[in-house]
Amino acid sequence: MRIAALYTYPVKGGRRLDHDEAGVEPWGLAGDRRWMVIDPEGVGITQRTDPRLALLSAVPTPGGLALRGPGSPDLGVAEPVDGPKEFVRVFRSQPLVPARIAPVADWFGEFLGRPARLAWLGDPTTRPIEDDARDGDRVSFADAYPLLLTNAASLAAVNDWLYEDGDEPVPMTRFRPNVVIDGARAWAEDDWLGHRLRIGDVVFRAARPCDRCVVTTVDQETAVAGREPLRALGRYRRFPGGLMFGMHLIPDVAPGRTGIIRVGDTTLVLA
Repeated sequence: MRIAALYTYPVKGGRRLDHDEAGVEPWGLAGDRRWMVIDPEGVGITQRTDPRLALLSAVPTPGGLALRGPGSPDLGVAEPVDGPKEFVRVFRSQPLVPARIAPVADWFGEFLGRPARLAWLGDPTTRPIEDDARDGDRVSFADAYPLLLTNAASLAAVNDWLYEDGDEPVPMTRFRPNVVIDGARAWAEDDWLGHRLRIGDVVFRAARPCDRCVVTTVDQETAVAGREPLRALGRYRRFPGGLMFGMHLIPDVAPGRTGIIRVGDTTLVLA
């Protein structure tokens, strides 16, 4: 098995960036989901309610981001290291996390057509992983875990189901993974739960299968929502924990250390 693709999402819910290699930090890939769009109450806004976020391009720059969105002027935003401090929530049901607010509310309000602000997670050591974790495990503004791994053969199986139903295939980008592997059989990742994986020179723990939501129905190129592949997952991949596709990973990377993974790196399942 090898890495086929690597992605990060500088702004949670925004457009992906493709990488040939990526740094691995204790809380996820370097630069992944360190920014989040929030509502007036400080709760994260995602494609679940605002599919237009799929059209938000955010490219890291030294000390900030370059933002671009259709119908909006290009905008550079600096990391608000001295900006207003506020406690925010990734989801309404999750604990508060300290963040800094960037002065770009007008830009995001116009882009989304609703009041919105941009929060920056200046200190990623402040958000613990709530479940299936060890003391000291941390996560960025990702939903729950530092990384998501998906399997190209499992996507091929989903697309076979869609073909049988007369529907169009979907690309892997619908599932918004960080790491895509190929060379494994379909659904091999189901058997990795509780094991460790060595990807390149970095070891990860397979923490939990990923239960999928309506975001998978959003075309990541157009922001148009449909009904697949969620309906197919509901027919064939329904488990007590949800509609499963992909595996959440937690890096075994010590604080202050950074590993590197690259497209083409071998992936091995350990004990």
